[in-house]
Amino acid sequence: WTNTATKKLCVLCVSVVFLIVTNNKILYHKYGRVPITMSIPPKIQILINQLDRQLNEIEQQAAQGINLLRSLLSYFPENVILMQYFAYLNTILFFLETARRQIQTTIDTISDEDVPRELIQEAGEDLGMLQGKIIEEKIRLQRLIDFLGNNP
Repeated sequence: WTNTATKKLCVLCVSVVFLIVTNNKILYHKYGRVPITMSIPPKIQILINQLDRQLNEIEQQAAQGINLLRSLLSYFPENVILMQYFAYLNTILFFLETARRQIQTTIDTISDEDVPRELIQEAGEDLGMLQGKIIEEKIRLQRLIDFLGNNP
């Protein structure tokens, strides 16, 4: 390496992939926030992957809803109901961030090798409850987007 800028660029490229090998364990950071280790039980890993997929879908739907609302608000900037919908969509984005942090905390808690079974079971139950909340928000959001899309 002769150029410091080239080194930084290569480090940046490697960090975008988020693949890290430590102590013969592979840690995969999809967002840089949710590490997944081999010590997490497979059923919980599957649940984490499902939650991640659902959160991504909700994020895309919320972005779609925000775009719909922005165009409607350009025609009706004083419409209080549209502003409430816009606030609701921003609340969903906050919920997504909170859910991702909760997943991260759960993963950090159960990633060690010597975690008691009770703690792993509790983590699975917490993730299951989170999944219920995520599904509820996804349904509400889809209803709102359908409503906005059908009312030009």
